[in-house]
Amino acid sequence: MAISEFTDKVRILIKAGDGGDGMNSFKAFKGKPACGPDGGDGGKGGDVYFVGDKDMNDLFSFRFTSRYFAEDGEMGGTQRCFGKSGKSVYIRVPLGTLVRDEETGTLICDVFEDGQEVLVARGGNGGKGNVRFTTARRHAPNFAQKGEKVKQHSVILELKVIADVGFVGFPNVGKSTLLSKISAARPKIANYHFTTLSPNLGVVRYYDKSFVAADIPGLIEGAAQGAGLGHDFLRHIERTRMICHVVDISGCEGRDPIEDFKKINAELKEYSEVLAKVPQIIVCNKCDIYGAEDNLKAFKKKYGRKYKIFPITALSGEGTKELLDGIFNVLDALPPVEPIMPEETFEYKANEDLSFEIFKDEEGVYVVVGGLIDLLCRNVVLNNPDSMQYFQKVLRLRGVIKELKKMGCEEGDTVSIGDVEFDFVP
Repeated sequence: MAISEFTDKVRILIKAGDGGDGMNSFKAFKGKPACGPDGGDGGKGGDVYFVGDKDMNDLFSFRFTSRYFAEDGEMGGTQRCFGKSGKSVYIRVPLGTLVRDEETGTLICDVFEDGQEVLVARGGNGGKGNVRFTTARRHAPNFAQKGEKVKQHSVILELKVIADVGFVGFPNVGKSTLLSKISAARPKIANYHFTTLSPNLGVVRYYDKSFVAADIPGLIEGAAQGAGLGHDFLRHIERTRMICHVVDISGCEGRDPIEDFKKINAELKEYSEVLAKVPQIIVCNKCDIYGAEDNLKAFKKKYGRKYKIFPITALSGEGTKELLDGIFNVLDALPPVEPIMPEETFEYKANEDLSFEIFKDEEGVYVVVGGLIDLLCRNVVLNNPDSMQYFQKVLRLRGVIKELKKMGCEEGDTVSIGDVEFDFVP
């Protein structure tokens, strides 16, 4: 994959499946066309899951497929047969992917472990077949319930690389060279700024231990405000347990190593106070270049008491053994990276709004609207006597009739519900 193709933030649409409609049917025998209801329930709609995949590195694949819809449940059958449930959809994402609702910004989940499955959208329940509506009084209900309908949702996927150690520093200080020397990673390396345009991950194995290192693209002054793609780069340091701050101790590009160190730390602090408190060690690279020795002495005098400083030459590998010993000493004392937990369990569900509102229009008609009415109008056939009886029963149980009376609605007044108008009967 070309480095320029690295993608760490995308928008996709997801939708769980609608529930299948219940069946309205009757047993039929020769000479007896209707021998009682036998309509089965509709099938449940498929769910939507996010699944962690350790073999994925970024969100590039979502640039080609941005709609993930689960299957709808099938309609119920005759002879009390249930409709088939819709197939769920499983969306594979790299580890460290945060899923947020685009409209509210609410964190839905943090996909953190390989194979982790997170249910984010539950399919609608299937509607009940007419056999479910039989009662001691209603022996042959001639109506069935429609399946629950589910809305589609827009979500933002944001990848924050999970690594034990993050290599940060100005461009061209040798971070990629260091990663290639201590791991099997093969990042692009060249003698110019911003050779690395995306985080490179490498597993560092040292005797019987190992850690994951992330080479973060070079930062520049103003990164916290977004300069040089600063926001895109800085987000990937938030997951690291510790920081290896790499400086070019030779100053061969005309910069002062001490000033470089100050500027990068100032950017980390401005971006996030939490990030500024992540444990750091300093890696002074390019110690083989003329002028490095004097700069190293000045650097140690300035920061030697506060930080562990490791002089190395990444190109030859000199000093890397001592550096790895130092990294493991720090990691051994640190807790593992923890996932970001949502404030509360979040899950998209079928519309469960049971509210209603009543107002009187200019013609004196009492109009009832709201989620409860939308749900009822989907679930019953209003021109069917049996269905209408059930409809009125629900209105009474949910307090709609009581509220109409409170508003002064009297027998014979016109009431509008959905697409139907009828005379009010208390």
